[in-house]
Amino acid sequence: MAPISQTSVLMKVSKGFSKRFFSTTRILGAKQMTVRDALNSALDEELSRDERVFVMGEEVAQYDGAYKITRGLLKKYGEKRIIDTPITEAGFTGMCVGAAFNGLRPVCEFMTMNFAMQAIDQIINSAAKTFYMSAGRVNVPIVFRGPNGASAGVAAQHSQCFAAWYAHVPGLKVITPYSAEDARGLLKAAIRDPDPVVFLEHELLYGVQFPVSDEALDKDFVLPIGKAKVERAGKHVTLVSFSKGTETCLEAAKDLQAKGIEAEVINLRSVRPLDIKTVEDSVKKTHHLITVEHGWPTSGIGAEVIARIMESEAFFHLDAPALRVTGVDTPMPYAKTLEDAAIPVGQDVVKAVTKILKA
Repeated sequence: MAPISQTSVLMKVSKGFSKRFFSTTRILGAKQMTVRDALNSALDEELSRDERVFVMGEEVAQYDGAYKITRGLLKKYGEKRIIDTPITEAGFTGMCVGAAFNGLRPVCEFMTMNFAMQAIDQIINSAAKTFYMSAGRVNVPIVFRGPNGASAGVAAQHSQCFAAWYAHVPGLKVITPYSAEDARGLLKAAIRDPDPVVFLEHELLYGVQFPVSDEALDKDFVLPIGKAKVERAGKHVTLVSFSKGTETCLEAAKDLQAKGIEAEVINLRSVRPLDIKTVEDSVKKTHHLITVEHGWPTSGIGAEVIARIMESEAFFHLDAPALRVTGVDTPMPYAKTLEDAAIPVGQDVVKAVTKILKA
């Protein structure tokens, strides 16, 4: 399936990225940056900072990356550090893991995290377990990154969210950024981390502009792995999500505000480690909890968050059962009407809030 998908990706890319996707601009006095630019600049700065860092993957070099995340890096750093590979995920992932064993800091890019399944043995049995199995003698400083979750019209084999899969594995850190600041600060932190990091981006966020602070643009800016962010304060209900699901929650919160309901929106930013304390503190204030994710419901991130709240002192502050809003429990359909029905939107969250608050 990889060659077919690769062609479809190239067609999407070739439709054109305008210059606005590749620039930091000022809108209404605030600095703005796309997620694509945030990732590109983070890679650029870490390649410059540490000569042990290199990028390997399909079309990362001569084509500037399937989604242009590695744009300009081959010209700047050369083919020994920005390395194109054949379509062989198991092969180049194994090379990256071996390089990490020997003290380098690879950034292993997958054209989609769905194709990372071809290399799952390398990610889990080689990268995730080696520090433990070597009794702490062998670090594996590697980042596995690429688009994760549903895009648009790419069907079942390209739309899976792997957040819960990877969060299940001891030895991995799993990062799920939402904004440009998340992407920039967390990718830099992931590259500097001594352990394997799975960095799950969302294709539909690549071209979205977000406000960024001067601090976030500093070359030494990093965000702590495992610390959630309260994107919006509220007092009536807590909405917890990650990646593009955060956008879904913010849309719902805006609609709920018109009904007099103030929702607190928490962006987890990483799902392993999981910042449950931020969720607990919010639940103690709002007394209601809803988790939101675009992935499947069974054994999902929302299920884990709710289980931890049920096991904590925050449980006694709940005034109603916690609810999950998730993707539909089916492979992703190709037809647009069915695809739209398979992914939760803001109104699905509004309905859940209305139910839980009996509003």
